[in-house]
Amino acid sequence: MAVTISSVEDARALEGQEVGVSDWVLIDQERIDRFAEATDDHQWIHVDRARAERELPIGSTIAHGYLLVSLMPALVTQFMHFAGLERAINYGLNKVRFKNMVPAGSRVRLRARVLSARKRAGALQMVLENTIEIEGQSRPACVAETIGMYFFSSD
Repeated sequence: MAVTISSVEDARALEGQEVGVSDWVLIDQERIDRFAEATDDHQWIHVDRARAERELPIGSTIAHGYLLVSLMPALVTQFMHFAGLERAINYGLNKVRFKNMVPAGSRVRLRARVLSARKRAGALQMVLENTIEIEGQSRPACVAETIGMYFFSSD
């Protein structure tokens, strides 16, 4: 079920609540390799399949932690909508923790909860607790607080 926010008051009413869960997203080796190219992070645990099979306990390459973080804004839009939004910017991150490896070929999804919402600098500043879950595993891959600034046309 999607949540629509059109004001600071709407967001404040959601504080403490889970606001949605995204669809599953495949984290295949091609996506990992493209992220490695974009970020110049070619560490073998991400891109060397043969070595990862031999040396990593899970026997596979793994996704970059920051790849998971980079998916958060897009995944949130699957269940959180903003009416009258002019623009949104990523303001920052708090408490980013990478708790579990994501093997290539896994599927992940995002679960989000509103931690706080307030008016700041003519915008809605909202902090979400984001949990990246791995299909078939109880331990999440990543938990991070994202801080977004949302500017509405009526502000």
